[in-house]
Amino acid sequence: MTTVQDIRDRTGDDPITMLTAYDTPTARIADEAGIDILLVGDSMGNAVMGYDSTLPVTVDDVASRTGAVARGTADALVVADMPFLSYGADEADAVENAGRLIREAGADAVKLECGPHTVGLTERLVNLGIPVMAHVGLTPQRINQLGLEQQGATAEAAAEIESLAETHQTAGAFSVVLEHVPDEVAADITAALSMPTIGIGAGDATDGQVLVVTDVLGLSENVPPFAEQFGDVAAEMRSAIEGYRDAVVDGSFPGDD
Repeated sequence: MTTVQDIRDRTGDDPITMLTAYDTPTARIADEAGIDILLVGDSMGNAVMGYDSTLPVTVDDVASRTGAVARGTADALVVADMPFLSYGADEADAVENAGRLIREAGADAVKLECGPHTVGLTERLVNLGIPVMAHVGLTPQRINQLGLEQQGATAEAAAEIESLAETHQTAGAFSVVLEHVPDEVAADITAALSMPTIGIGAGDATDGQVLVVTDVLGLSENVPPFAEQFGDVAAEMRSAIEGYRDAVVDGSFPGDD
């Protein structure tokens, strides 16, 4: 079983693999394939729930799907996203929401899209025994402020992102996701931190990589420019479903046996 300490110890070591998962069958396959971390991301809003953004995703949504992923996982570390407005307004509510994802849903850690306002919460959660993965750079929950553009393109913006990662490391985070930042910025942050960095659209200098599973499998309609498709599961599903339809129509299913 992969632990938080195992991931923390991977800084500068073998690359960390992280992939999103939202259901038991996918989690089981990814776990058997040797993925280190399964992220139950609020990306479920875009990836599998039909929303245009992550903002409508609720704690109930994440809790339900985290439970499904945890039940299908034997070895990978399961990390649950804290969705929009489940933290940042009231600390007691945030602690309760994070605790629910750990205690009831079975997550091993939670992930926060970070800002200056989440430093104290990170420290509080860690002190309570809830491991925290930080997330800086492009933070999709701020889509109405930032859009989906690359972050850290200026020296000042890059310095702010690095400072934010460092303060969350000091607060006790065990790793940090760097999303859609220039390669050289990710490399500088990785060199400056003692906790591992996990990149998505951040080049190859990070300690690991994460992608959305529907992008990897070829199930997404809109794939970000920094993602890559490693299979065409949509075509396989379509072929199987059409085969079933045709068999029912022509009477060959169900057969005599």
